[in-house]
Amino acid sequence: MDEKRERLDALLDERGLEAVWFARPNSFAWLTGGNNVVDREGDVGEAAVGYTGDGLRVVTNTIEAPRLREEELPGDVAVEAFEWYESSLADAVAERSPTPAAADFDVPGLDRVDAGPLRQPLTEADVSTYRALGRETAAAVESVCRELDPGDTEREVASALRVTCSASGIELPVVLVGGAERARRHRHYEPTTAGLGDYVLVSVTAQRGGLHASLTRTVVFDAPDWLEERHRAAARVEATALAATRDAALEGGTAGDVFAAVQDAYDAVGWDGEWRNHHQGGAAGYAGREWIAAPGHDGPVTAPMAYAWNPTVEGAKSEDTVLLADGALEVLTETGGWPTRAFEAVGYDATLERPVPVSPG
Repeated sequence: MDEKRERLDALLDERGLEAVWFARPNSFAWLTGGNNVVDREGDVGEAAVGYTGDGLRVVTNTIEAPRLREEELPGDVAVEAFEWYESSLADAVAERSPTPAAADFDVPGLDRVDAGPLRQPLTEADVSTYRALGRETAAAVESVCRELDPGDTEREVASALRVTCSASGIELPVVLVGGAERARRHRHYEPTTAGLGDYVLVSVTAQRGGLHASLTRTVVFDAPDWLEERHRAAARVEATALAATRDAALEGGTAGDVFAAVQDAYDAVGWDGEWRNHHQGGAAGYAGREWIAAPGHDGPVTAPMAYAWNPTVEGAKSEDTVLLADGALEVLTETGGWPTRAFEAVGYDATLERPVPVSPG
């Protein structure tokens, strides 16, 4: 918490605030380690955590207060409850907060704050938690992939992924399963009743404790002739993005600098302009993407930080979540049990191991 408190103190000083409040689930988890979510369709949770410089306090309704005290929050965090039928979370925070103050959701009389910059870079504790999430997510996804059959439907695979991940307390806000017919046509292959066919792309973004990890695996049954070349192209673009990320962090570069390297890489591998068909990824952490790179994007490339680049090439995709720390790249979403190959980055003296298509079994 010390590093996070320093960032919050700097925010209070910079903006002349007495307090700052967070009710969006990812920032609530970043600050408390707890879960304030009941309705997963909402942008705002059932509790808000406030910081005043003296410590943390949580405001929530009388329904959630006992659970938060017993199961979600450190013992030194005060919990203040309001009657669920008398007030809203926003009004309860407005009544209890010193002013001036800001919040990451709409609170009467309070300014707004974007918590994203506060969550970057990752802290040492974040990194430790991230390693476990990445490893367990990859293990769950790969275990499902090894059992696939061409007659399975995309929805059956998605269901198996959710069940397998939930056994480790991992939620999947994004589950994409694209069989041979649909993976070529769509970049976001939401699962349908279509069968897998000759091959399948399996892509997930997993969440636990507020942190997010993304990965894609390719499973082949009767691989199309073009798949190997397109996968190689996507993997080289991803290797380039990672090498460019490392250099940008060392040299004070931006997301736009990395994106320019991605554009050049697509051109070099024979797929000029392919980047226009799908976003290429970016920084990951307490959001699936803390920022998504684009031409000229001025987002900071920091370390230690996780990055998830996800280049696609007409039916092929390469993606993992990778930690950048101390000038080194560490793949978080790997088990050591999925075959990889070395792919050369375009324009950098770097070769990185990336997963390759695999037959099940």
